[in-house]
Amino acid sequence: MSQDGFHNLNFEALAIGQNQCGAAGSATAIGLFSGMVTVLLQSLLSAQCLITPASQWPVDYSGDLSTPYDFVVIGAGSAGSVVASRLSENPEWKVLVLEAGGDPPVESELPALFFGLQHTEFTWNYFTEPSDEACQGMKDGRCYWPRGRMLGGSGAANAMLYVRGNRKDFDGWSAMGNQGWSYDEVLPYFEHSVTPQGNATHPKGYVTLSPFERQDDSIHQLIIDGAQELGVPYVERFEEGSETGYAHVPGTVRQGQRMSTAKGYLGAVAKTRPNLHVVKKATVTKLNFDGNVVTSVNFERAGVSHQVKVTKEVVLSAGAIDSPALLLRSGIGPSQQLEDLNIPVNIDLPGVGRNLQDHVIVPLFLRLDEGQAETITEKDKLDGIYEYLIHRRGPLATHSTASLVAFINTNKSSDSVYPDTENHHLFFQRGNHASLELFTKGLYFQDSYIETLQVYLRDSHLLCVFVLLSHPAARGELHLKSTDPKEPPILTSNYLTEPEDVATLMRGIRYIESLEQTKALRDHRAELARIPIEECDQLGDYRSEEYWRCYARYFTITCYHQSGTVKMGPSTDPEACVSPRLRVHGTENLRVADASIMPAVVSANTNAATVMIGERAAHFIREDNLDSVAGADGGKWVPHMHADDF
Repeated sequence: MSQDGFHNLNFEALAIGQNQCGAAGSATAIGLFSGMVTVLLQSLLSAQCLITPASQWPVDYSGDLSTPYDFVVIGAGSAGSVVASRLSENPEWKVLVLEAGGDPPVESELPALFFGLQHTEFTWNYFTEPSDEACQGMKDGRCYWPRGRMLGGSGAANAMLYVRGNRKDFDGWSAMGNQGWSYDEVLPYFEHSVTPQGNATHPKGYVTLSPFERQDDSIHQLIIDGAQELGVPYVERFEEGSETGYAHVPGTVRQGQRMSTAKGYLGAVAKTRPNLHVVKKATVTKLNFDGNVVTSVNFERAGVSHQVKVTKEVVLSAGAIDSPALLLRSGIGPSQQLEDLNIPVNIDLPGVGRNLQDHVIVPLFLRLDEGQAETITEKDKLDGIYEYLIHRRGPLATHSTASLVAFINTNKSSDSVYPDTENHHLFFQRGNHASLELFTKGLYFQDSYIETLQVYLRDSHLLCVFVLLSHPAARGELHLKSTDPKEPPILTSNYLTEPEDVATLMRGIRYIESLEQTKALRDHRAELARIPIEECDQLGDYRSEEYWRCYARYFTITCYHQSGTVKMGPSTDPEACVSPRLRVHGTENLRVADASIMPAVVSANTNAATVMIGERAAHFIREDNLDSVAGADGGKWVPHMHADDF
């Protein structure tokens, strides 16, 4: 709801309330109390406006774009905001950011409402192609893959969980021929992004990390207690030596509000850097080349076409779907696909759009405390709204049990310390039908399945457990449907097409079944909620291996971790698109910095690694452009810095 709509609604409600009092024949009043109520309403409305003041975002630049920029960054998401901010620390470099969206809505700020941004103008609303193997319980048999379309990108719409991944992830990247990307080499860049203090040589980091406010303590505890019965420990944090177990992970939040990189890296510095310009609602349509050098960038804004020239580099940070799509529209990609669409081939790069990876999820629902669960009341909801507006606390300042994350090695024949599944936990209190609807409609469940879950929520709590595949073997693909930027690309997920992926998910489901049988959960009358699926119900025994394989074909969803479509690797790798210094193969001045460069998706939520990629890209660019002049904070950037310098 808009602020004006909220304002009108409340004052209309006040007028109605006063009329009802009169109609009921209540005692006359001198107006003192109604005046106090009016003051309260005005205070609440003012508090709402203060949640997301325009001053926390960079201004929308509307000045002259005819003068060339040193650097053009495409996308103000989790990595693009980092790159633009770091490059603009050099006051002699003129930096332009082109972002397809605008400022995030107020709903983006509240952790509890993160599912509410889906299917709106603030996301690119992408859908996968129908498949016989997966997503059959979603509407039209398509999985919904939203990507952020606003300042902060998908980092302004995600669950804000900050998890880096583990040593095996990044050492694996290095082993693929990506020099400089081992765990020990990337760790300083993670640290650099979150370090609060700075000095003359090393400006501060801008990622704000805080623990989420703890709500629903008893539910957190029963999960932890049940896991410990199964021998799975609770750890303080995921780090070396603690790669598996349960932990409450920190979030990119501060005082109950989201802290995306657009807010931390761009909004925090834009007013003091006249060399940094941000153009909002600018959809980039094409990169223009002279030989292997990008000379200009085309974009549309409010129906008007523009072109901006670049003298040093273009950095593409549009995400794992839009980065490869823009490369293809610009003539970089598999030559046959380009020729089929009559796109002139600038660089034949077969890997663009391939190697598409995602953390596929099979969600399970546990009923808790049937017939005994405490029902949420309207007073509870109103108290929560008041608590957030006035104090930035309460249920809207967090997402209940979502910060409790588990990494599990389900393979009993393996003694690996590393996980093969990740579990997320989403709790819905009995009677909180609006919250469940926001979640299920956001994921695009078919209506009949939503109705079944809503019926269960009348008599019990629901705990949804995401069983996530950490290391997918399946690789999907992205193809252009047409040269029109308004036409979404064709997305083939290939979810569950590899037997080893299905086998791991089956073990992950069996782990949740074991958790269901622990004393901790049985004390809460835990029972897996059976969702009627005609095909699966005809297979025989409920919960058999055959049943769960069928269930997974229907209940397959994304964890929003699309990656890999502009794969990083040496030129000897036929699928590689960018070098280990993130320069697009065959080009002189085009780099990609976002999750699309991951050769293999990290075994964790991808936002932290994407921020690190942004820091890494900025470092490469500074080195390659010999940035040794005074920085914006008065110090000097030292060329060819080493990790030990951080």
